[in-house]
Amino acid sequence: MKFLVQLIVNGVAIWLCTLLVDGISLAPTSDTPMRLLELAVVAAVFTLVNLIVRPVVKLLSLPLYILTLGLFFLVVNALMLMLTGWITSFTDFGLTVDGFWTAVLGGLIIAVASWLLNLVIPGDR
Repeated sequence: MKFLVQLIVNGVAIWLCTLLVDGISLAPTSDTPMRLLELAVVAAVFTLVNLIVRPVVKLLSLPLYILTLGLFFLVVNALMLMLTGWITSFTDFGLTVDGFWTAVLGGLIIAVASWLLNLVIPGDR
């Protein structure tokens, strides 16, 4: 159940990110059900990347987290977003991220949106 909630939260956060940041977009589709499926696939890949790859990257970059007082968090978010874009580029449901600084802004928006949505959604903390 927690995975499903995180999947929905990530999907909404990615959707907001594609609306607010010009350099981040989903593959063009014409109908709404296909757009929702595309968003669900990208959110699933992003959630799996955050569950599998992110802990390893955080552990390996722990000295940089300490040195930058946590600001390296933005770089890790950007890298996870870029990795998601790279993985989904091999499918028809692609997320396009134009560059590193675009990914940093997108990662920041996704982090804030996910945090706000997790505050609103009731559940065990």
